[in-house]
Amino acid sequence: MNLPGIRIGIQLSGLRLPFKQALHAAAKLGVEAVEIDARTELRPSDLVGTGLRQVRKMLEDLNLRVASVKYATRRGYETTEELDRRIEGTRRAMKMAYELGANVVVNQVGHIDPDPLHPSREILRGVLSDLGVYSQRVGAFLACETGGEPLSLLRELIDSLPEGSVGVTLNPGNLLVHGFDLADLSTIARHVMLVHAKDGVPDRARGRGTQVPLGYGLAEFPNIVATLEEHAYRGYFVVERDMAANPIEEFRNSVEFLKNM
Repeated sequence: MNLPGIRIGIQLSGLRLPFKQALHAAAKLGVEAVEIDARTELRPSDLVGTGLRQVRKMLEDLNLRVASVKYATRRGYETTEELDRRIEGTRRAMKMAYELGANVVVNQVGHIDPDPLHPSREILRGVLSDLGVYSQRVGAFLACETGGEPLSLLRELIDSLPEGSVGVTLNPGNLLVHGFDLADLSTIARHVMLVHAKDGVPDRARGRGTQVPLGYGLAEFPNIVATLEEHAYRGYFVVERDMAANPIEEFRNSVEFLKNM
C-alpha cells in the first residue's frame, strides 16, 4: 500500500525527562512536532511575557512545532462538580495552544450516556457548544480523545452539536484497550484533528486490555492512515507511550515504524 508522507510528533511526557531535555531528545528523534502537557510540563501561567518568547525560541532553534496541547482532567464535562474550573482550565489550554502555534487541545469528554435525552448528555452538549464558541474566537479547538466509548457514540454526540464545535483525537490504542474497535472510523474521520499513535491488545476476560509498543498490537495503522487520507486528514500522528521501559529507544522505534509504513 502506497501511503502519503505523514507528519510525525511525539508526546513529550512519555520521555519522562525535564521539559528542556525532552525537547532536545525529541529533536534528536527527527520528529516534526511535540505534544505538551498543560498540567505537568508547561502551564498556561508560565507563558507570560518573556516565558512565551523563550519557549517559542527553544522550539524554533530545535526546528520543532507544537502539534497539540494535552489538558487531561480527572472528571468529564458532564459532571457538575467543579465544572466551571474545568471549563476555565480548558479555555486557558486553548489560548496556550494558539500562542504556541497549535490549534488542538486534547482531553476526554467524560462519560457519554447512551440515552441522548439523559440529563448528563444535556450538560455535555451545553459545555461543548460553549467551548466551541470560544474555540472560534481563540483559534484552538478541543479534540475529544477516543477510548471511553465506541466511535459511533462519540460521533452521535458530536453530530448533535453546532457544526465545528469540537474535533476528535483518534487514539486506536485506547479504543482497543477498552474493548472497542475502529470499524466506524470512516464515519467519524472528518472530525479527526489529531491522531495519538498508540497500540494495544484487548482482553475480553479481564475487561481491559494492555497497551503495547507501536506495531505490536491490533491497531492497523496502514488502514487508519489510508482511511483518514480519504477524508483529507493533514494533521499529526503523535506517538504516545507512557509505560515504556526504555522511552528513547521505544519512541525511536515507533517513529521509524510510522516512517516505514
